[in-house]
Amino acid sequence: MPQQRSLETGSPWVELSTTPDDWKAADPVLLGTMLAELHLIRVFEETVLELAGDGLVHGPAHSSIGQEGGAVGSIVGLRSTDAVNGSHRGHHQFLAKALTHVSGGVIDPAAAVTPKIQRLLQKTLAEILGLAQGFCRGRGGSMHLQWFEAGALGTNAIVGGGVPMGAGNAWAQKHSATTDLTISYFGDGSSQIGSVLESMNLAAAWKLPFCFFIENNLYAVSTRVDEITADPRLSVRGQGFGIPGWRVDGMDPLAVYLATQQAAEQMRNGGGPAVIEAEVYRFFHQNGPYPGSAFGYRDKDEEAQWRARDPLEKVAGQMIALGLIDEAGVAALRKQAQDAMSAAVSELLESDPEKPGKHRIRPELWPDPSFVNVGIRGDASELDSLPVLEPTTFEGPWRGVKFVEAVSGVMDRRMETDERIVIFGEDVHHLNGGTNGATKGLAKYGENRLVGTPISENAFTGIGGGMALDGRFRPVVEFMYPDFMWVAADQVFNQIGKARHMFGGENPVPFVLRTKVAMGSGYGSQHLMDPAGIFATSPGWRIVAPSTAADYVGLMNAALALQDPVLVIEHVDLYGISDQVPAGDLDYIIPPGRAAIRRVGNDVTVISYLSMVAHCAQAIEQTGMDAELIDLRWLDRASIDWPTLEASVKKTNAVLIVEQGAQGSSYGGWLADEIQRRLFDWLDQPVERVSGEEASPSISRVLERAAIARTEEVVAGLDKIRIGMGAVN
Repeated sequence: MPQQRSLETGSPWVELSTTPDDWKAADPVLLGTMLAELHLIRVFEETVLELAGDGLVHGPAHSSIGQEGGAVGSIVGLRSTDAVNGSHRGHHQFLAKALTHVSGGVIDPAAAVTPKIQRLLQKTLAEILGLAQGFCRGRGGSMHLQWFEAGALGTNAIVGGGVPMGAGNAWAQKHSATTDLTISYFGDGSSQIGSVLESMNLAAAWKLPFCFFIENNLYAVSTRVDEITADPRLSVRGQGFGIPGWRVDGMDPLAVYLATQQAAEQMRNGGGPAVIEAEVYRFFHQNGPYPGSAFGYRDKDEEAQWRARDPLEKVAGQMIALGLIDEAGVAALRKQAQDAMSAAVSELLESDPEKPGKHRIRPELWPDPSFVNVGIRGDASELDSLPVLEPTTFEGPWRGVKFVEAVSGVMDRRMETDERIVIFGEDVHHLNGGTNGATKGLAKYGENRLVGTPISENAFTGIGGGMALDGRFRPVVEFMYPDFMWVAADQVFNQIGKARHMFGGENPVPFVLRTKVAMGSGYGSQHLMDPAGIFATSPGWRIVAPSTAADYVGLMNAALALQDPVLVIEHVDLYGISDQVPAGDLDYIIPPGRAAIRRVGNDVTVISYLSMVAHCAQAIEQTGMDAELIDLRWLDRASIDWPTLEASVKKTNAVLIVEQGAQGSSYGGWLADEIQRRLFDWLDQPVERVSGEEASPSISRVLERAAIARTEEVVAGLDKIRIGMGAVN
């Protein structure tokens, strides 16, 4: 019979509750501040629901009424330099952090509403109403509240989506030699999500000062937590990653405060992350002013039992018992909060002249419609002081390199001169430069700057995004293959790409994503895509695609200096070729809006990028056509060199766009549409395109070759242009 013994995780997992002695020992100033914040948040939320009921909140109003105890208890003891981010139900999280910041962590219940707090309440309400004076200038609304000054990193409409970003902020805190920490709030629904669990693994492995705060309100919309998981004690999640956990009554703010203080001591002392599960209850439905029982998924007895545990009444009752306040003082505090919100509303609304007895938002407070696209990305003015070099006209000395040596060489130079640069990726720290040698020689900068990751693109990409928003580091994330962007799609597109615009248009996002196209290498349908077409149609991203080593240096230097997220696409066919770069320190840039004319001609404008530029040159030589060959270099909407393209098309009156990858995710489809709309009057025939087939490349050498474009397909495309010229003539 086999021997068996019980195993333990080795990580503490405790349930914490308060006793009467805890309330007696608590600082009266702390209790008064908690009570004041609870009432200010409660009345704020009641006001939002009233405005939503009047049709004045455009979009959802996810009330936190009933859940305030978890946010206030965990945040009231934080520093302004500590950080929080949260969920779509995040008004209370944002307000607790902002109130603690503006008050210095002390609010007198007898005089709770100071001018600073009044401005805070009005500005937050303005954001929820979508007004220009809001924290995100009206773009964030109810679900995207951000105020960096207060340490509020941003609430998030993607369930669990903010957790990796919060971990990135904690990474920046740790490696900036602070004792600050970050708390990320999410719910019972998010506790089952891969990005959360991946982030737990990384936070534990890297000992980040990061708290996973689970607001377990028992329901994901209408689905009970015990319907979706075998163990509804959600704080158990951390045990599998060696993370200590606290389980606490979230309707008791003092209990939450004490648990958070215990967890914070560990995090500030370098002990790594913590999990806190606060059992709370939203008194209303997922969205709007009605209880869950109105929709049939909760019964009124359950709701009544939880309402009897209201955190506002809990704190007030304990303070009354201790002689710190009386019933009249509590009523006066609520009246202060109500008056403050009435004053805020009166600043934002006016009587509706078309609907007697109704109100409307003051028309002058809406954002100007011209603001709609402002801040999708920056203006690239940060590049103005950097040296520009155009390799096609450079007349100085050159030195020979392989393309991949330029990749590692320019990163070596930038890491030497900029200590903020940190590289994340799978195997980047091993194999003498990763799987292709792109990080060769960079291990000398240490494990905190060349960071090997587990296979968890969602988490380490989001961590890089959080670091970029923090601003103290410049993350460079490597995807071994571009298809892996779909694994991290939420972080790549919903978070990093949208962050600047979504939160008001002013926050820099200095983030570089490197990846390689590997068509022709036999890696099959899930490793060989060209991501350019996907990123070109996703707002916020800049894209570079170099075809020469010298271009790579200048484009990567620009990418690392920009305050925007930049996708750097490489191609395996280029890595091993013998090439050259200007002699010297590799410090120059090729700024956005600089395409390269590789061949001057008059018959047709051929447009391409990456390895297909060389295939185009071969095809032009084979056909003998007098083609003008343009290497785009910058591919995104804001950075493409339209003056060069327009001048060429107006000269040749014909266009051939060449790419290697599949038709469905085609970059050329987007570009052809732009050219036809901009330059229709100068085209003698429709824009012609060369691309791969509809299918993704297969493993079979024959089928892979049939699925992608190379020189032969470009020759065929040029022949179509020639036929079209003859038909026109």
